[in-house]
Amino acid sequence: MHVPISACIICFNEERKIRRCIESVRWCAEIVVLDSYSTDRTIAICREYTDRVYQHEWLGYVGQRNLVRDLAKEPWVLFLDSDEEVSPGLRDEILGEFGRGPGRTVGYEFPRMVRYLGRWIRHGEWYPDVKLRLFHREHGRTEGQEPHDHVVVTGPVKRLRNPLWHYTYDDVEDHMVTLNRFSTITAQQKFVSDVRFRWSDLIFRPVFRFLKGYFLRGGFLDGAHGFVIASLAFMGAALKYIKLWELQLRVKEESRDPREPLRK
Repeated sequence: MHVPISACIICFNEERKIRRCIESVRWCAEIVVLDSYSTDRTIAICREYTDRVYQHEWLGYVGQRNLVRDLAKEPWVLFLDSDEEVSPGLRDEILGEFGRGPGRTVGYEFPRMVRYLGRWIRHGEWYPDVKLRLFHREHGRTEGQEPHDHVVVTGPVKRLRNPLWHYTYDDVEDHMVTLNRFSTITAQQKFVSDVRFRWSDLIFRPVFRFLKGYFLRGGFLDGAHGFVIASLAFMGAALKYIKLWELQLRVKEESRDPREPLRK
């Protein structure tokens, strides 16, 4: 059966994960890769599977996804990050949908399940983490504020049951590096949008983030893993507001008259 889907993958320096990602979508009509000038073997590995490999400087998640969508030739697009994998169950569910015909449906969403520190995470803020990643190219595009992109479609959407697998962090250090990067991006977005730093945000929002993930969303059911995830979510939320405070302090300092005496 011809499945009119372009698997569209964005990547950068993912030589250890990209093969698993591409192998999981070999059933698609074509595989399109958009790389941000990797310096490892990522490009060489991708070219083992497809000649539709392109490079472009990083435009952000929103810009990069819209660009790779425009490079696709098939009417349907399946978005993947290089650290994701279509599970066999999800593959079979998609093939079943296209075997029957999508009908009026223009988009499919499905849960994403994270592999973290040796186990699958099934609770908390990380699951089910439903994503709309499969859509008709003429009816959808990526929108959102960095680093949180999402697909918007005009038409009916159907939810599938089986998950997209996500191998998001190699270890706790990798997790913290990502938190640091994302908190910087978010703080800068708030800063340019004239969001003012408030001490109440720094004091209460990280606490609420921990309570939400660990208790309200059942993160405690994942044991020690759930506690670590909720604790690092607390840290990420705090970093976001601390960095916003730092940016506003820096502007205030730069605008201060150097001849003005410092307050004691």
